[in-house]
Amino acid sequence: MSFAQDVKQEILQTALEPCEALPFLSALYRMNGRLEDNRLVFKSVSLGLVRRIRVMVKERYDLDAHVSMYHQKQLKKQKMYECIVTDAEQMMNDLGLLEGTSFGGLFDDLMVLDSCAKVGFLKGAFLATGSINSPESSSYHLEISAPQRKLIEGIRTLFDSLEVPAKTLKKKNNRYLVYVKESEKIADFLRLMGTTESLFTFEDERIKRDFYNSITRVLNIELANQNKTLQAADKQLKNIAILENLTDTEEFPQGIIEAIKLRKKYPELSLVELSMKSEEEYHKPISKSGLNHRFREIERLATEAMEVYHAKSDRH
Repeated sequence: MSFAQDVKQEILQTALEPCEALPFLSALYRMNGRLEDNRLVFKSVSLGLVRRIRVMVKERYDLDAHVSMYHQKQLKKQKMYECIVTDAEQMMNDLGLLEGTSFGGLFDDLMVLDSCAKVGFLKGAFLATGSINSPESSSYHLEISAPQRKLIEGIRTLFDSLEVPAKTLKKKNNRYLVYVKESEKIADFLRLMGTTESLFTFEDERIKRDFYNSITRVLNIELANQNKTLQAADKQLKNIAILENLTDTEEFPQGIIEAIKLRKKYPELSLVELSMKSEEEYHKPISKSGLNHRFREIERLATEAMEVYHAKSDRH
């Protein structure tokens, strides 16, 4: 199974709190249900979810729901299951489907719910149309889809009120998405869903991935610094070669001569490492800034030597 399926299976296997049950059913109806006369029809590609609805209907309303299966014409003839509840007036009343009921028009204003009810609604919504990327994938992504903008905006307010900031998006197929991409917030969502095993798997993979990314960043920085060091050293060696070909370097100040000898002996070292070698070679430390100053002076001398050389060449 995929990670999303594992999460859904864990939600299904976890008992709902009493305050979650009605919002849970309401979300399932809102996302994938329909009303036919006095019958409520819930549909899903998950047989486990349909059976869960049937059990809840039996326990809560003492009604026998009928489960059926058919093949969709699209989506490679995927199996679709329906839970059909007849004589469901009390259930429709509880869900706010009947005119004059006081259930907020089936959660038209989701923000009036308490935290427990909000979690129940999100559990139903996620089971109906939710998905979540595996933590082993290249990106973190959690989403729930619905055909109505108003419903998706309502679900987004639930996410926000439970401190899981989410965004919405309209898809080309006239469906709307509410989605979360921050790994920490997806972990918070899994914690709200009560999916302990899935949360552990997610966090374990996230830690591994973040550790790997940290190591990669460090290695990239070190490689960039190494390349920068080699480029600087190569430039210094070219300036030294110019001076040795065009001038008598033995006439330069002692500090310049020492810098030239250090760089030629240790062509791959950084200025910091070269500074440490200076104490071994000359029994006195030359600071990094001191070496940097000397190599700038070598560059200046090399530029002057080249100008003199070109001037002489032009005269001849």
